[in-house]
Amino acid sequence: MDMSESVLARAHSDAHDQMIAADEPLAGLQLRCGGALPGPIAIPELQEVVAKARRFGLKLARAITAQDGHDVIRAWVEVQPRPGPNHEGGCDIVLRHWQSSPLPAENADLTLRRRAEIDRALAEMTVRLDARQNVLAVTCDGGDLAEAAARLRAATGHPWTDVVTIPGSTHRQPLHWRLLDGASVDLPGSARRWRATLIPTGLSPVTARGAEPGGFDLCLTSDTPAPLHRPAPAAAQPVERSVIGSDLAPVLRQPIARIIANAETIRTRLAGPLSEDYTRYAADIAAAGEHLMGLVDDLADLDVIEAEGFSTIADTIDLADAARRAAGILSMRAREKGITISAPALDVTLPAVAEFRRVLQILLNLIGNAIRYSPDNSTIIVDLSRDEGFARVAIADQGPGLSPEDQPRIFEKFERLGRSGDGGSGLGLYISRRLARAMGGELSVVSAKGEGACFLLDVPAGGEGI
Repeated sequence: MDMSESVLARAHSDAHDQMIAADEPLAGLQLRCGGALPGPIAIPELQEVVAKARRFGLKLARAITAQDGHDVIRAWVEVQPRPGPNHEGGCDIVLRHWQSSPLPAENADLTLRRRAEIDRALAEMTVRLDARQNVLAVTCDGGDLAEAAARLRAATGHPWTDVVTIPGSTHRQPLHWRLLDGASVDLPGSARRWRATLIPTGLSPVTARGAEPGGFDLCLTSDTPAPLHRPAPAAAQPVERSVIGSDLAPVLRQPIARIIANAETIRTRLAGPLSEDYTRYAADIAAAGEHLMGLVDDLADLDVIEAEGFSTIADTIDLADAARRAAGILSMRAREKGITISAPALDVTLPAVAEFRRVLQILLNLIGNAIRYSPDNSTIIVDLSRDEGFARVAIADQGPGLSPEDQPRIFEKFERLGRSGDGGSGLGLYISRRLARAMGGELSVVSAKGEGACFLLDVPAGGEGI
């Protein structure tokens, strides 16, 4: 049967799967996808069909989908290998159907949330601020940020802009947070240029100006890699120390964070349209990067908590606020599985004496584990209580639960109960229990096989609450 009259376009590829000639509209699509004529086939699904047809010497017909930055293209192509040794003569490509439709609009709220996740991953320093941009707490990796971190901690209760310099700005500080979001700043003690990202963490009551954030996470990122600190050799006796915790961890975090951030940018199509197959590849890269980052962080924490003389800071904190923050940080991950996190209400408080950063670290680990092992569309309950001088956070899931024999084992170093491929290092619960005990508290579990698990974090109680 002669189907030549239904042919919309023809193209030819060579033995290296380069498109050497093409009619419109294939030629235009090749160029809009970043390719050239002649040049490697830049349409991912077409390149896959051509490569298979040439390799196996078979005529293939497929429906392909592509994106050119403005439209989604759906087409039907037939690929016929040309004769030649080992099918190295290239292929003839026939286009018989072509349909284009506008790209669907991106979800603006989801895009903003993804950008916030990327900024959190890249940040070398994170500063928790209240609604007036006053400093509450500082977290950083040290290095050339040590001086800035020390000055910001000393400025607790004062605007963060009192410590940094905003080049070219003569306005009275602090400015409205939207004007400071994305601003370039200079930090004391660092020769690098930094970018400030302000991520709202809650809403205060509605005022005449509308709903205002109840606080912020200030993320400070730099496009310049951190300088590698090389201490001068000392004549003193050699001291045993961990290479991961002291030298490698700060250097590894930034490149790994950039890998994760770039993969997330690709996966969420922030850098431009991409086929579904390639977004899945990017998701795999991001997941592998997050696993590696978690391993580096766990090894660095292990070095710290097992060091002689390790101790935590005894601050007066609101355990309810820490629980809400941990639940909020992991809410996106939970929603991807349809999981609901039932966190304490905004008007609930539970004073405790502990180090806020370490408590948040433990809660993130516990809630993260609950999300990992809970079934889709289930509920994770974060509950608060107070008993016999201790403030308690209970995190209960609907996962597979733990047998009586397994319950003590999960707190052992590198213990993963035979699991593989779940992204864990086997250190999270070991580190979390060591931290809880260092703060004068305890981490325990109540569970039964097939009935979920409930992890209990106890720390010394503060004033009245609940």
